[in-house]
Parts: sequence; structure tokens; C-alpha cells
Amino acid sequence: MAHDAFKLDDYNALPDEDFRALVRRFLAQNHPPHLRHPAKRLHWDDAEPWYMILSAAGWLAPNWPRDHGGMGLNPGKQLIYVEEFEKFGAARTPDHGMMLLGPLLINYGSEEQKAHFLPRILSGEHIWCQGYSEPNAGSDLANLRTEAVLDGDEWVVNGQKIWTTLAGDADWIFCLVRTDKTGKKQEGISFLLIPLDTPGITIRPIINLELDDEFSEVFFDNVRVPKGNIVGEVNQGWTMAKNLLGFERIFLGGPRQSASALAKLRRLGQHYGLLDDPAFVDRYAGFQMELEDHQAIFSRVADKLRRGERLGPEVSFLKLNQTALYQRITEYGLELMAEDGGLLAPLMGSNDLAMPTQFLNARAATIYGGTTQVQKNILAKAVLDLP
Repeated sequence: MAHDAFKLDDYNALPDEDFRALVRRFLAQNHPPHLRHPAKRLHWDDAEPWYMILSAAGWLAPNWPRDHGGMGLNPGKQLIYVEEFEKFGAARTPDHGMMLLGPLLINYGSEEQKAHFLPRILSGEHIWCQGYSEPNAGSDLANLRTEAVLDGDEWVVNGQKIWTTLAGDADWIFCLVRTDKTGKKQEGISFLLIPLDTPGITIRPIINLELDDEFSEVFFDNVRVPKGNIVGEVNQGWTMAKNLLGFERIFLGGPRQSASALAKLRRLGQHYGLLDDPAFVDRYAGFQMELEDHQAIFSRVADKLRRGERLGPEVSFLKLNQTALYQRITEYGLELMAEDGGLLAPLMGSNDLAMPTQFLNARAATIYGGTTQVQKNILAKAVLDLP
């Protein structure tokens, strides 16, 4: 498949609407039809064809600089890219390496680490997962206990990670590990890269409410990792972790999930013949107004990103507002479906009507990326000056 028409020297030089049109053409001409609107998160075996199409076209890493193999998009163009992928129903590929680790290595990694890992992310040779949460250190991430002790030229890692997304598909895991127990909790954490085929690692799938094994537990039993696999300075991993979490919350605070659920709600209304029903129209219009309000707030944050300004606690508000709206929309959708809402299989075999899976995902949305309670505490402290 020819991709030359979609490879430009400077995507940012295009007017926004021209770039938006380019993204739409790219998706229409290149996305595998059978992978549109997937009902659940795809595993690597299913997502690999789309991943490799993006890789071959140079469209896999919109947020990476051009000299590292990315598209070099500015924040405004990145938002357009994400918006159009969501509207199209593009499948989400395993993206921890591209979205999270890649930017971190570009900012903090050694030249050797960049040269080794970045090309392998782009080629699909390395698929990554994220080792942050632990059984007693999820929302309170600084309380993590997985430790790495230096023994000669190797770190010896012992501990456990949990809720590790797509760990069963990954080749590598980037982990927060405790390398110093003597100081403040945040000051003794390091960022370590670990190959998952290392002896002593056990991956145990967790079956979720959708009867899928998207998550796993990962156990480390005297796992030996080269000393050079630390990113940045030893005991300075907390700063890098916060940067990754901040970006993740911007992504999770975008209107995409609520917009997708609202579009599905309208299709359900049409399916059940409710588009002229006053009660349905009233609820739908209310959700539409809330979504417009959220999009306006998100646009203000996006404008700050475009100007290169530092983001503050508004990132937490975005996630709070979006996930609450996402839950209300999917709750009403499940109410409309009545007995049909008890089916995990898509209604009429159409993923466009698969509201139960979105309902379940919306329950988790207030937990992953920082729980609602944590976001409220951040806002209380940073905005309201509460203790």
C-alpha cells in the first residue's frame, strides 16, 4: 500500500482544516475495515496489521520529533489527529511505547537508550507495558514497594505490579521501583526498563467484567536487570512518573469517550424508535449541552498547550468532568436497552450499538489514570488551598 502521499516534510505547515482532511483521507484509505469500532481493547495479534500500517506510513508516533521518526506534530495538530482517529472509530494499538515511554526516553534517556529502544518501538519489535500500580500502591503511587537493589552491574528486582494493561502481549515493561528506603517516599524511586523474558518474571492474567484478559499481575522474583536500564538518574524517577501521568490525564480528560458514548446513544435511540420521544430528546439534549461545555473547557486547555504554557490542576478537573459525564451517558444507554443491556455481545451484532461494554469501561474510567478521589484531593489542595 502506497503511503508517499501522506508523508510530508512539515505537517504543522498545513492549515488545521487541511490537516484534518488529510487525517480523514489517511484513515479512509488505510484503516483495516474489520478493525473499526472494536468492542474492546485489541490484543497485539489483532492490532498488529494496523500498527504496521501506521509504522510504514510514518504515522505511528504523532507526538515524537521528526528526527526520532515521529510526525513532529505540534499540540494543536496532535489534538486533531486524536479527534479524527476517535471519530472514525480507529482501533487503538498497544501504545504504551509510543505514547508514554517514547517521549520520556526522548526527554530523559541516554543517547544509547534512544538509539536502541526508539527504532524498535516504531518497528513493532518491542511492545511495551507499564508497571506502576501495585496491590497497596495504586492511587497512592509513592507508596510502591517493588524494590531494585544494586548488585555489581545488575539491579535485582523483587515485588509485584497489578492492573498491568496488555502485559501478556508485551516484550518489555517500564517500571517504577524503589531504590532507596531511607528518605522521603518520592525521593527513592527510579525508572527501570525490564525485558519480560528475564528469568524470575511471572505474568498472571486478570479476567475483567467483560470476560477479557486485558489486565495482568506481574511478579518479580530476584529478576536481574542490567545497571544501564535505569532511565535518568537513580532515585529521580518520581519526576518522570508525574510527567507521564500528567500527559495521560490530558488524554483521559478529552471529550472523546463521552462523545463516542453520546453518538452510540443516538444510534440506540434510532434503533428503538425514540428520536421523537420527548423524554429521550430531553435527556439527549442535556448530555449534548454538557459535552459542549466540556469541549469548551478542553479547548481552553488545548490552547494553553498550543502556546507551550505549563498546565496546572485543570488537568485533574478535565478528567473528573469527563469521566462523570461518560458514566451518566452510558447509564442512560443501558437503561434504554432494558433486557438487551444484559448482553456483552453487541446488539444486532453491531459494535455501533455495543453500549454495555462502554458502560463497564465507564466504571473503570474513574479509577485508571488517577482515581476521582485523588483528582479531588489535587484540586482541593492546589485550587482551594485546603490542607
